[in-house]
Amino acid sequence: MTTAQLLIDELRVRRQTIAFCESLTAGLAAATLAEVPGASDVLVGGLVTYSPELKTALAGVPAETIERETVVSAAVAREMARGARRACGSDWAVSLTGVAGPDAQDGVPAGTVWIGLAGPKWTASSQAAELLDASCSRFALREGAAVPVRVLAGERNEVRRLAVEAALRGALSGVREQN
Repeated sequence: MTTAQLLIDELRVRRQTIAFCESLTAGLAAATLAEVPGASDVLVGGLVTYSPELKTALAGVPAETIERETVVSAAVAREMARGARRACGSDWAVSLTGVAGPDAQDGVPAGTVWIGLAGPKWTASSQAAELLDASCSRFALREGAAVPVRVLAGERNEVRRLAVEAALRGALSGVREQN
């Protein structure tokens, strides 16, 4: 059974809904969930906020947060998830923001992806590479950093696909842990 199917089943049992706020995946996470029959029982919609301006206008991410943290950050991922939950009126919202590649963006290595999750009781963020098996990642050095970080491995579309899988796994884990 796919992660998407498991997530739909968990949400359906709890009579809860989910929405997405996507940047680098541009709707791929919502589309992946929608591929599963019965997704309409839980999926209410989502936002595609590829530009920083739309992260602010549609998801309500404070411009100051984007300026201070950059769009590829834990803080922006959390704010995107909160904003999608509010805008879509869902119980849960998942956000994805990162660099698919092939090149680094503003010194951030390709494969760097943050996943945000907002639920009924809390909001959190995680690096996508930490939500998947180590075989899906590689180490990269951020510009000016002394310590490498784990990032998703692969070409642009593989990074996007892995980001979606990480987001769905993170959401499934969060839904299961919520009481």
